Amino acid sequence: HLCSDAKSMQQTAMTMRSSSNSAMQVSTGILIVGLGGNNGVTLLAGQIANRLNLSWETATTGRISANWYGCLTQIPPRGTYGGVGFKGRVPGLASANDAVMGGWDIRPTKLGQALYDCRVLEPDLVRQVRKEMDGTEIMEGVWDPSFIGESQHGTATHVVSGSDNVSTRTRLERIRRDIRTWKEKNNVNGHITVIWSASVERPSEAEYNSADDLLNAMYDDSNNDDISPSMLYAAAAALEGCSFVNGGSQNTLSSAMTCLFDQSYRKPDAPAPSVLSKLAPYSAGRAYCLGTDYKAGQTKFKTAAVEYLRALGLSPRVIASSNHLGNNDMLNLTTKKTLNAKMRVKSNIFGPWQEEKLDHKVSVMYCPYIGDEKRDFVEYTSLGFLGSPHTMVTYTRCMDSILCVPLMVDAAIWCDYFVNHNVSAGDAARATAYLFKVPEGEAKGVDPGFFHQMNELEDVLGKTSGGEKPDDVIDLGVSKGIITEEQAAALKGLSSK
Repeated sequence: HLCSDAKSMQQTAMTMRSSSNSAMQVSTGILIVGLGGNNGVTLLAGQIANRLNLSWETATTGRISANWYGCLTQIPPRGTYGGVGFKGRVPGLASANDAVMGGWDIRPTKLGQALYDCRVLEPDLVRQVRKEMDGTEIMEGVWDPSFIGESQHGTATHVVSGSDNVSTRTRLERIRRDIRTWKEKNNVNGHITVIWSASVERPSEAEYNSADDLLNAMYDDSNNDDISPSMLYAAAAALEGCSFVNGGSQNTLSSAMTCLFDQSYRKPDAPAPSVLSKLAPYSAGRAYCLGTDYKAGQTKFKTAAVEYLRALGLSPRVIASSNHLGNNDMLNLTTKKTLNAKMRVKSNIFGPWQEEKLDHKVSVMYCPYIGDEKRDFVEYTSLGFLGSPHTMVTYTRCMDSILCVPLMVDAAIWCDYFVNHNVSAGDAARATAYLFKVPEGEAKGVDPGFFHQMNELEDVLGKTSGGEKPDDVIDLGVSKGIITEEQAAALKGLSSK
């Protein structure tokens, strides 16, 4: 079976990344559904810029050099207390510079052209990466027009067709074959994460009680269940031993899908009558199913701001927010069926706090002139001492893709790291909850507060061999001048008792 020696591969990856003298480079794989979209091309351009150490002129801030700002796995700690960067602090984290990237799209536009068209990055940078990006292969996408807005139909000409598109089973097998072929062609020897970055789908009406029910429905050529393309990509990822990240708002994650990613379900040598045996060979390797919908800009600050208000002892009563932009993702949301999926996650971000008197309103608007540069406005009204009102306002402007791409990078790098350190599905989901508007699957019910969620990540890292040991923290204290060497020796003596 695929990945039957998963444990030895994980150990090999850990050893190679820990040794600076390793002759072989371990490559993490990132496969993006919607590779030609703004997020996909911005990520690919950013990786090329960092790998080649490019610099470029900007209209407002002068010359800029490539960096991974915003990607917590790729930046080092800063300041006396370290900040939140994990590079160099957590041994074994993969470098995004070395990741192999690819993916699917339902549009045939060359990626360099797509980058130029989206107007997210500076023209001087686009000019330097465009040729390499134009040479990147785009795999044909599996699609179902009923799941996305009518605005997307006219350009969907790069799609799986013929015998690969006659049933959910053939579409599932096509995606699996794409993953295997891409992995072999690009010599990917590390963990692969499949990221949904395509247009938001309408909610699927299909419900399944178990992984068996889910796979039986997909395997049955006569089945007419409401199975979305994102569900097929997720199931294919699980069967190939890849993690899946739902960066969209649709209801891809379910208890049945989560079960499919559980190693106890995908045991080697499934008995012949089972549907899993019909899908052999399949991977028994560890993989994660994470989501839902990247918490990138307005929503991330909301969870931090309301966490702050609650920490003050105030009672939040009204949060009224609006955001507008003009990219293709927002165009897709002009269709009510897809907008409902987005509003589900945007309005439910405070659920676990059970603030019953909180009136949370969200509006989104499509304004073509604005392009990818999201504008958002939020007013927070709370009750303070003796019921006196407390109101504050935030206004944010930033390219939407600049906010989302770091989350895509970190999701893939954390998946790779957690797989190599045998982190449980539950711990991996809780550790990455900070990436998503509504943590679902194994992360369902995690505290919505941004800083609470960062603590979840720290707790999980503390359990792994890559997390800082007490002696590491003590040595850091000495290097920063916080404690003396004599005090460090005394503390180490206590920690060893």
